[in-house]
Amino acid sequence: MIERVRGLLRMAEDPAVTDSESQAFTAKAAELMTRHAIAEAEARAERGESPESVTRFDFPVSGVGGHGKARVKALAGIAAAYGCQSAVRGNTSANTERTLIIVGTASALDALRVLLPSITMQMEASARFTAREHIANLRELRNYDRSTLSTERSRFYRSFVRAYGYAVAERIKEFRARLRQEREDDGTSESASGESGEQEAASSRGAEVVLRTDVDRVREDFQRRFPQLKPTRPERTHHRAGYRAGYVRGRRAELGIGTSVGQGGTSALSERE
Repeated sequence: MIERVRGLLRMAEDPAVTDSESQAFTAKAAELMTRHAIAEAEARAERGESPESVTRFDFPVSGVGGHGKARVKALAGIAAAYGCQSAVRGNTSANTERTLIIVGTASALDALRVLLPSITMQMEASARFTAREHIANLRELRNYDRSTLSTERSRFYRSFVRAYGYAVAERIKEFRARLRQEREDDGTSESASGESGEQEAASSRGAEVVLRTDVDRVREDFQRRFPQLKPTRPERTHHRAGYRAGYVRGRRAELGIGTSVGQGGTSALSERE
């Protein structure tokens, strides 16, 4: 399954494919990872095993261009959509690298290890292309000086990145919620067909209990690891056109089951004292 996911992401990262094709490949990869995680939860519930472990994953985030805070915000939202919680170390206004510390279940972190680098690359490529196009259009319309255009590009880029991450996270939440509902519906409809149907319904309910419990376990583990945190300050930069463009790009790909890329959780992006 991991090899299939990596193959899809390699196709998504191919410069020869269109933006919509790239996002479709990423969407399919996210779908496979999500289905696998839920199937594993069902299997553990059937065997009466304890829930999987909660652990941590450190993901480096570039500060190039002064856009590090926007990138952290985008990626933390995507991690939250997988039921994880995040803290960030070194999240200054400098162009230096910072670390996004993600706490979650083992399967959620496995998915993020594979998906985050690819999503980051696609997000940056899309932001660069769209920001360049935006500035080119401005040059044609008005006589801006170089400093004004540079400021305009930075504001556009940061807003684009934040919105892109928000849209991808939104789609992940939608997909995960729908996938759970489908499995519950399947279990309920099959329970009337005899013992095997009843077992499948019990398995589905067991998986739902496990997945809901995971949210509480991740929250408790995160609070134990980071008992004193200060919230990140909201970024003041907001560019309406950049945000709108990023959101549209992030929402573009559709999945075969009739919804967008997805999974569920709440964001808890915080910063070390």
